[in-house]
Amino acid sequence: MEIKRTSAFKDPVQDLQWFEDWVQQLQTANNRQYQRFSLQTSLGKTHVWGLHTEDETLETLVIFPGARTTPLFWDFDRNLDNLGQKLRIFLIETNGLPNPSDGKTPDIRSSGYGVWATEMLDQLKLEKPFVAGASFGGLICMKLALVSPERIKAVFLLNPGCLQPFSLSFKNLYYNLLPILAPGKKNVSKFLDQAVFCKPNHQLSEAAEKLIIDYELFAITRYQDKTQKPYDMGEELRQVKTDTYLLVGDQDLLFPYQKSVKNAKSRISNLKDVVVYENVGHGIETYDKAMQYIRQKIQRYQ
Repeated sequence: MEIKRTSAFKDPVQDLQWFEDWVQQLQTANNRQYQRFSLQTSLGKTHVWGLHTEDETLETLVIFPGARTTPLFWDFDRNLDNLGQKLRIFLIETNGLPNPSDGKTPDIRSSGYGVWATEMLDQLKLEKPFVAGASFGGLICMKLALVSPERIKAVFLLNPGCLQPFSLSFKNLYYNLLPILAPGKKNVSKFLDQAVFCKPNHQLSEAAEKLIIDYELFAITRYQDKTQKPYDMGEELRQVKTDTYLLVGDQDLLFPYQKSVKNAKSRISNLKDVVVYENVGHGIETYDKAMQYIRQKIQRYQ
């Protein structure tokens, strides 16, 4: 596979140790340990976390995170418990994001991420799982659906970054650039409050909020991010034939929900359902009702 970009930590040894310490804090807060898998892929090493993976008779869900996040965000305040205990869960640390996976990435507009995701299904011996992706992760789900449609049962897109361009509204640009141009916990908190969450309906516990602020500041200041950002996949989406479900928050500044819904309905031929959550921001993967919805839909396939 042709490598387009390579991102990296400024001090890999020190920064990866910080990440390990952060994971330990999350495990302590959630009172559970995540299983670990290290895969060798076309993009180098790919790190995967797991929950309940031993029972191969269970339905399987594979999760891809958003940019400048880790899939462990999905489990703040044990949010993955809302999926029920009858699921094998694999959380993919996407290459090119600030995590233990290598920083090599393919051209975002190529089929590379779909090929890479297929390699992971092969190595994890997953025959036909469900897949879910938030923001950047939604684009990877669609790439996988294009490359290996026969390998997945259904796709769940959460405020995906593949249905429209990143919003250029003044408010969105201001709050996204604020912590990048002036890194600090106060500015990271402002970004999270205005773009990612929508208090009091959509928020984290105090302990989880501290974890996400620490991680975001770490990602901004310690990771040399050269990874291409998600794009509007446009006509490519017409080729997707996999069952697809769209979950969006009406307070998402990054990808305003009205346009995402409109484009999904016009481009995705097998769009099964659209859910718009009121007073929910971009970080919909942390919202309990979104996880409960995914659980209900998966149960209908059983």
